[in-house]
Amino acid sequence: MLGILKAAATTVRAAFRKPVTVQYPSEKKELPHRSRGFPILLWDFDKDESFCTGCQVCARYCPVDCMTVTMKDNPKYAEGKSTRKKIVDEFYIDYARCMRCDICVEVCNFDAIVMNNTWEGVELSRYDRQDLVMDLPALERQSQSGELKDPFREPMGVAHSGWTPKNEKEEAEKKEGGEG
Repeated sequence: MLGILKAAATTVRAAFRKPVTVQYPSEKKELPHRSRGFPILLWDFDKDESFCTGCQVCARYCPVDCMTVTMKDNPKYAEGKSTRKKIVDEFYIDYARCMRCDICVEVCNFDAIVMNNTWEGVELSRYDRQDLVMDLPALERQSQSGELKDPFREPMGVAHSGWTPKNEKEEAEKKEGGEG
């Protein structure tokens, strides 16, 4: 008898509980901090060119080999309009192979590649796998249009462990302030 009453109480509580589901296409939950979309390239609005120099570091470190990168001489450097000697010529990412590991973002020396933190970076269903191979204009489109909310997030270790690198200037100021 006690078991039947507990089951009935559970059913009644569940009936009056607020639903946790959302009506997905029209309503979307906020993406969690640790969610990762697909990698995209950032655009430098000051120089009117990509931050990417085509150095191929991201392609070399990619564990699934989903990137192809080539570089060329920067014509704006010869004219004196840019400080970058080389710029990216071709850049392809096969999103069907990408496992969103974030290694390409971590190894980029120029902060030219970030993980897309919008729903457009997560929702990429296609009928043909070839449509998931993104070229340079497709990879720069969201950055150029300003659709990215805040692509720069602190590294995962800092956000969750509480560890931060020491700032020598701040440490020196603390010591001077504490002694006086």
